[in-house]
Amino acid sequence: MDSGELKMGWARQYMPVLAEIRKRFEKEQPLAGATVGMALHVEAKTAVLVETMAAGGAEVHITGCNPLSTQDDVALALGRVPGVHCYATRGCGVDEYYAAMDRVLDASPNITIDDGMDLIHRIHTLRRDLLDTIIGGCEETTTGIQRLRAMADAGALEFPVIAVNDTPMKRSFDNIHGTGESALSSIMITTNTLIGGKWFVVAGYGYCGRGLARMAHGLGAKVIVTEVDPRRALEAHMDGYHVMTMKEAAATGEIFVTTTGNTSIITGEHFPLMQDGAILANAGHFNVEIEIPWLEEHAEGKERRDSIDTYLVNGKRISVLAEGRLVNLATTKGMGHPVEVMDLSFALQALCTEYMYKNGGSLKGGVYEVPYEIDATVAHLKLASLGVTIDELSEEQKTYLHSWTAGT
Repeated sequence: MDSGELKMGWARQYMPVLAEIRKRFEKEQPLAGATVGMALHVEAKTAVLVETMAAGGAEVHITGCNPLSTQDDVALALGRVPGVHCYATRGCGVDEYYAAMDRVLDASPNITIDDGMDLIHRIHTLRRDLLDTIIGGCEETTTGIQRLRAMADAGALEFPVIAVNDTPMKRSFDNIHGTGESALSSIMITTNTLIGGKWFVVAGYGYCGRGLARMAHGLGAKVIVTEVDPRRALEAHMDGYHVMTMKEAAATGEIFVTTTGNTSIITGEHFPLMQDGAILANAGHFNVEIEIPWLEEHAEGKERRDSIDTYLVNGKRISVLAEGRLVNLATTKGMGHPVEVMDLSFALQALCTEYMYKNGGSLKGGVYEVPYEIDATVAHLKLASLGVTIDELSEEQKTYLHSWTAGT
């Protein structure tokens, strides 16, 4: 067995929910006849999802959704799975990245699975010949959902897509615990620096940001939150964090992590204000949150280390991790979200793919929520794997919850 297969074997043993779904898929073949086109982070947990799709009868074509998040040994092992074709390579250039995406689309998929919406964007702009045969898709992450909703609002989204990211079983585990733990672990193993006692700046207090703030605080960091939404800023304040503008935080922070899914969060306005030795990382999907072009143009010098670029600005060293790409996966030693977290997220993807394959033909173009039954099924399967039992509503309680006549 090569290293990719060993990684996949390790992941399988911590993904009991997906294992239960695979058993049913193997028996029922709910994806028979489906061609699934995927653009995801190609690493071991993703490979277990792909195996599950193939076990359910699908032909799967997959590439990466980030030039630095592919694990080449896993991509090689995945390509040996019957019914699976993998085109992802780590460290590819932009042209190679989109060429691999075109190879996925050349297979004429009727279901798409995206992390960041690049596949859907390419279909709607450059590969419109595929629109007539696509039943629908699923989207994994916050940034992709933001782009999809903008498309839908503009009337430009021509097939139905399930917002897998927006359901409680995704947000409460993947976004909070997954991003919080994996981003911090990647920063720590890449830099070998201490978190405790440092001023730790989190840009954005969405689900990913609050998870990161909570984990950093748990390690002893003094956490600063920057926000543009007054409600989230107030939440962060009430949760015990320091809330201020990025310009104020720039002079104080020692470690900065962006989680907004937006562009130009840390810019040329902020770099000259930072302390010597500041460390910058991005936990949002695209590498647009930290204005690296400004650093490339204005820095007095640059040192390159493994997954660390250190720029000299006004005589002070500012280090950017993983070229400003997704820090939990794009650093050399980044392993992405914990296995158990991705078990839940990819269980949702598998069941939403099944749902879309069966029902997408009757849905109009637009963004759709994960059906409650799918979310609850994943939660029940996880509880069962943990040996946890819960109460059920009695008939009296069900009647009470759905009535309006009962009062004091």
